[in-house]
Amino acid sequence: MIEIRPTVATWHADDPGVLAIRDLVGALAPAAPRACVLIVDDDRQSRDLLARILTKESFDVETAKDGETALLAVDVKLPDLILLDVHLPGVNGFDVCRRLKQSHATRLVPVVLITGLGDREHRLRGIDAGADDFLAKPFDPTELKARARSLVRLKRHTDTLESVDAILRSLARTIEARDPYTQGHCERLARYAVTMGKRLNLNMEQLTALEQGGYLHDIGKIGVPDALLLKTGRLTSAEFDVIKQHTVIGDGVCSELRSMHLVRQIVRHHHERQDGSGYPDSLCGDQIPLLAQIVGIADVYDALTTDRPYRQALSTAEAFQLLEAETGRGLHRRDLVACFTELGRSGALALD
Repeated sequence: MIEIRPTVATWHADDPGVLAIRDLVGALAPAAPRACVLIVDDDRQSRDLLARILTKESFDVETAKDGETALLAVDVKLPDLILLDVHLPGVNGFDVCRRLKQSHATRLVPVVLITGLGDREHRLRGIDAGADDFLAKPFDPTELKARARSLVRLKRHTDTLESVDAILRSLARTIEARDPYTQGHCERLARYAVTMGKRLNLNMEQLTALEQGGYLHDIGKIGVPDALLLKTGRLTSAEFDVIKQHTVIGDGVCSELRSMHLVRQIVRHHHERQDGSGYPDSLCGDQIPLLAQIVGIADVYDALTTDRPYRQALSTAEAFQLLEAETGRGLHRRDLVACFTELGRSGALALD
């Protein structure tokens, strides 16, 4: 007999369990070391001058005399800021900046292009290459130090968000590991959702939210007892009410992270249904955020195509038929299910 305590199903953003998770995230976020600046300039005097100024500001400084050397240096040690001259032998500064911004590993590192005073053409090319700021020669040391401090501070904020995201993903995998039947569920859901988002021509912010939401959609299950989460028999009405609270708990866990405003929509609303029969808020139709609908469809598909304690996995064809049947009953948006099934039948959802 499983005992259900009414208080389990009433988690809020200020409840002790949610606050404890936030405290854990804060405690595990690593302390930042001294900031590192990479100076890339083929002129030795310029490199030395920049290095002296920034070293006095307590920055660790690395230098490179050309673009290829700079790219190799970034692979060895990721800097917090790159000062990059546009006139370099071999690969010029614009191309180096473009390659840095196209790489997932380096795209968030601020790049300051060093140009000639009033060189409008270079600034336009730099903006196109993805530069974050510009510094004109001859440069003002006070301005240089102020810009470096500002950009490093911004980079540190970004690093903190990435650290928190990594911690939350680890927590989500830990929760997933409680149930052997959901092994790999987070990764699959993220893959399915992003693939569908790309087909729908969503922007980068939305695709990033789909990827994060795929991992974090069930993070609120940390507040669900194992006895319910792993129960093989039919849930009672009271037990299901407790299970449904994982969406609210997860929303509370993510509520203090402004960068996750789109992810929170996924976490809270991926079990809503078009006819209003879903939970936790009984939203219907277009009241349900698009990203939550995408993840919700992917979630149903993954549940159908993986083994569960109460049944064997269905074939992809059978899963698509059931999705279409549920759509006919008003549970999902027809065009979104059509898009998802088209991707599946074309092989685009196949896992490598």
